[in-house]
Amino acid sequence: MRLSDFILTETESILQAWEDFARTINTPMPDLDVIGLRNHAELILKIVAADMRLSQTEQQQIDKAEGREPLRDDTNPAHTHAMTRLTAGFTMDQMVSEYRALRSSVLRLWLAYGFAGEAYQVHDMIRFNEAIDQALVESIAAYGQAVENTRKTTLAVLGHDLRAPLGAVMMAGGLLQKADYLHDREMKLSKQISTSVRRATTMVNDLLDLARCNLGTGIPIETENAELDIVCTSIIEEIRTAFPEATIEYHQREKIKGSFDVSRMAQVFSNIVGNAVRHGDLTHPIRVQLGMQGNNAIFTVRNLGETIPAGAIPHLFTPGGRHSTYAAREKGPSSGLGLGLFIASEIVTGHGGRIEAKSSDELGTTFSVVLPIR
Repeated sequence: MRLSDFILTETESILQAWEDFARTINTPMPDLDVIGLRNHAELILKIVAADMRLSQTEQQQIDKAEGREPLRDDTNPAHTHAMTRLTAGFTMDQMVSEYRALRSSVLRLWLAYGFAGEAYQVHDMIRFNEAIDQALVESIAAYGQAVENTRKTTLAVLGHDLRAPLGAVMMAGGLLQKADYLHDREMKLSKQISTSVRRATTMVNDLLDLARCNLGTGIPIETENAELDIVCTSIIEEIRTAFPEATIEYHQREKIKGSFDVSRMAQVFSNIVGNAVRHGDLTHPIRVQLGMQGNNAIFTVRNLGETIPAGAIPHLFTPGGRHSTYAAREKGPSSGLGLGLFIASEIVTGHGGRIEAKSSDELGTTFSVVLPIR
């Protein structure tokens, strides 16, 4: 009997083997009933059998074997099976193990039925494995996409919902500092509360910016006519106040007027200079320059200290791309989510510019931002 005919004839015994295996998988969710355990398995088997009966060229077989077969739409049983298994608490590995068990059950039952080594039987096994692999790829793709969508949505909701309580704490801390009945210890604690909440708020805003990028909307840029040098100067003064132990040499060659998103560019300056302070050798000055070159504004920050490996530089501007061993050890007030350079890059790109990094033992680490003046 051809394997495709065997699958359709012996569907019940195959489904029972599928159910028996699925019942052994432990998940944090309540145990599934028979219908849940057999979820979409019969439809998957029918599609596999139908696929085996289709004629295919040698090139089509090669494409399928090498993973170039196009995925079917999200109404196919393999896709839906992945969604229901995700909801039921199955991990991706557990879902994949179901397909391995299904493959094993079908071949074991069919070979026990009678295998004579005929050429068509070998051909049937090849076609069966191709069809099962295709269904597995579709399930994995659907499962992975669902997990990614959930992660992105959760990130956005978390960032949005945290803003209200943090705002309330920040307001309360500000009111406490204005009270005239606090002793020195209480005043110090209230200032620490405000400092910590501001840092947490920055992290939440970074999460929201990351969520916007993940969801495809990007970081919003709202430009206005502004002087970029004024924005940069104010940020430098803020960082000098926050890090009195750092020496920041600021060289401004000229006034720079153009169309910028002031608050977003302040983020860029703060992230890049702040990184130099946190990761640089503070026994040496940090050199910041802002000037014009042709029709572009050029902002550079250079610090000495631990260098960035050449292989890590292309990944600096991706989420979580913190490739400094110092950053990996970083604790306390200077630690963060590692999103600063990614967000800075997105803001600069939104202004039509670019951001670059160079690092060497001789010259230190230099970040450069090139912005067209509009």
